Amino acid sequence: MLASLANFFLAFVFYLLMTTMALYAVESFGASDTVGGLASSMFVLGSVVARLFAGNLSDLLGRRRVLLIALVGFVLASVSYLPVDSMTDSLALLLVVRAVHGLSFGVASTAAMAIAQSLIPASRRAEGTGYFTLSTTLATAIGPALAVMLVHTSGYTALFVAGAIASALGMATALLLRAPDKPLDPEHRARLRKFHPRDMLHPAVVPVATTMLVLGICYSGVLTFLDSFAAERDLQTGASLFFVAYSVVLFLARLVAGKIQDRRGDNIVIYTAMAAFAVGMLLLGSATSNLLVVLAGAFIGLGWGTLMSALQSVAAGLVPMRRIGVAISTHFFMLDLGVGLGPIGLGLLLNTFGYDQMYMALAGIVVLSALLYHLVHGRVDTARRRAALAGEALVPAESTQFV
Repeated sequence: MLASLANFFLAFVFYLLMTTMALYAVESFGASDTVGGLASSMFVLGSVVARLFAGNLSDLLGRRRVLLIALVGFVLASVSYLPVDSMTDSLALLLVVRAVHGLSFGVASTAAMAIAQSLIPASRRAEGTGYFTLSTTLATAIGPALAVMLVHTSGYTALFVAGAIASALGMATALLLRAPDKPLDPEHRARLRKFHPRDMLHPAVVPVATTMLVLGICYSGVLTFLDSFAAERDLQTGASLFFVAYSVVLFLARLVAGKIQDRRGDNIVIYTAMAAFAVGMLLLGSATSNLLVVLAGAFIGLGWGTLMSALQSVAAGLVPMRRIGVAISTHFFMLDLGVGLGPIGLGLLLNTFGYDQMYMALAGIVVLSALLYHLVHGRVDTARRRAALAGEALVPAESTQFV
């Protein structure tokens, strides 16, 4: 519960700022849509860099210790937006703060999730992962809605103050957290100190995590450009309720999706979620009313939100428990890479095409991602389920993977 609460504050600050940062850069510094997308992406790009070593560092130094150190940097970065906001020509400094903020976020969130995964029984991994990631779901509902409200009523300074307060609360929560780490044998410790590429991105997880990269690119089009899309079409009311619908549907789905995944396999949950994600993108691209925007939020919540939890559970099940930190960092490295690079490429795309065409194209990419998932994991899960139905003894995934 404490790890979930710490993760909530981390995710809350992420969504609070990510939702409004592109528009902030445009309005406050006269940046183009492309540079505005870069201001939004720098946080995620910093997180991508952090994921390369965060899991290895957590396994080496201890997950709680790494979490606390990273949260110190997270709090300092959150406070730094206030002096940057008071300067008239500080766009470059804003980009630096975003990168440092993302770096500390990547390390802290990896450690928090590794702590949670180490406490979840293997037989209930998908269910436990779903419960833990409800903290992110709650942040998804509150963060963007509060961001829009604060910006429209009190301005960006109030937004940055809220982010700093939430960061401090996350630090206070982590101080109460106790997470025992298993002692490492000398050979394993010596290996981790070398930061070998195999210990930074786990080879057993990379193929599945590639699916998250593709899906992350698609979701970045929602996260970064929803406000601008709504402003262009005068659908701000729908946009303000988008993440509320997203979170309500996802909250309900998380209560059952994990149990279904544990009992009936990964595919039934993941393919259903991909279909819902694609439908949500199609609805958003064709939206001409606030109701359609809200409906799109519900389908995207069922789709993308479920996929984040379901594929994280798959990644965690592919490695031994002592390598769980690297598995989590690999999963989120690919996810963050997609969310980070997406706004840059999509910003360039918007210079030629409109929002509707962009969202329609992203719906098609989501459909194609189902084929990618089938090739890297879906067919393996199908074979395992058939073997189980035939009464064959299955070898636990952990015992056959890279160590």
